[in-house]
Amino acid sequence: MPTQTPPTPPTSPYSAPGSTGTAPHPSPRTGYRSVFAVREFRAVFAAHVLSLLGVVVSEISLTVLVYDLTGSPLLSALTFALGFLPYLLGGTLLAGVADRYPARRVLVVCDLVCAACVAVMVLPGTPVGGLLALRCAVAAVSPVFTGTRTAALTDILGEGEPYVLGRSLLRIVSQSALLAGFGAGGLLLAAVSPRQAIAVTAVTFLCSALLLRCGTKDRPARAGGGGALMADSLAGARLILRDRRIRVLLLLFWLPAMFVVAPEALAAPYAGELGVGPAFLGLLMCAMPVGHITAELYAGSVLSPRGRSRIVLPAAAVGLLPLLGYAVRPGLAWTLVLLALTGVGAAYVIGLDQWFVEAVPEELRGRAMTLMTAGLMTVQGVGMALAGLAAEFWPVHHVVTGAGVLGTLCALALVAEARRSGAAGSSDQRVERPKGETGLTSM
Repeated sequence: MPTQTPPTPPTSPYSAPGSTGTAPHPSPRTGYRSVFAVREFRAVFAAHVLSLLGVVVSEISLTVLVYDLTGSPLLSALTFALGFLPYLLGGTLLAGVADRYPARRVLVVCDLVCAACVAVMVLPGTPVGGLLALRCAVAAVSPVFTGTRTAALTDILGEGEPYVLGRSLLRIVSQSALLAGFGAGGLLLAAVSPRQAIAVTAVTFLCSALLLRCGTKDRPARAGGGGALMADSLAGARLILRDRRIRVLLLLFWLPAMFVVAPEALAAPYAGELGVGPAFLGLLMCAMPVGHITAELYAGSVLSPRGRSRIVLPAAAVGLLPLLGYAVRPGLAWTLVLLALTGVGAAYVIGLDQWFVEAVPEELRGRAMTLMTAGLMTVQGVGMALAGLAAEFWPVHHVVTGAGVLGTLCALALVAEARRSGAAGSSDQRVERPKGETGLTSM
């Protein structure tokens, strides 16, 4: 979290109509409600809910379908894992799409591509290899969609407080949809076949595309379209990662997330260690998202921009400390408390969002947001895999404790680097860049 109103920048072609580049701050009494007052954001929000539910339900349904076709637990698990692996490739090789084409066109095409892939999955003759390849295609498109949408929020809401609250709402919905989507997927599969459930998700993607096409304005692309797409994407990634401030902010998004997934990845074996049933496993999976949603709603509704900015580094530094409580092999009740507290610590990202959008030049914003999303999903997949591997050799509670220790050490190092590099900025310290200056500085 940011701060006081920054100096008014020159009018941008990407600003929302009637805006001067930075949307006015909502008053403390309106907060999230003022963001919903923006018609375009309502369309983006509704499309986000639909596409997210579609992704979650399709993941469950496709996993069940592959298991039904093959009887192989390995292929069934691989189907789920393939949701993470292509993120890195799609987010680095296709990131240039987010800046070289108009945002609305990119978002609509991404939804249509996902709908087409899902439609082919529904066909009875599609082999298992084809199902897995289509799963990879949807996962490769996802970071481009998410990065483009995140950058487009600055066009719709401006770069200040409304953007922070808009991003916060989408993140809260993502956490909630994981809970609701898995539940809805389970109920849907109890009523229809896996292919029929997948067909429902194709409709959600089409509805999302329609909402984005009809509910958002057609704005020009941020950057020119010259050169090969992959070369442009990689060049943008190099520019972004070369900047010391941007790099440490990316790592603040990524590294804590890599360690925080350990207790969720190992929830089933830990429930087995505790001797509790499937219902309590559901509680273990829900505790951390509930803590995160509660803390983020509080930070967005009650704290001022300056207050949210002040808690970023302290919360990042101590956010993983509750995992150290696993060292005493806590029972169910205390485990739920520890997980909820870990979720509360993750609310630092609401202020980190503002720092990141201020640090990235506008012409690289789409690529930066896409890279951030791709990296976040990739490190979470890596974190889950490493936690599972470690649990083959050590008890689950020791593995989670180790994740808390290593994660806290990494977070402390990143906090120190953020202070040294000047990344721990705030919007009242923001200096307007001269035209043509990218603001990227190498170490």
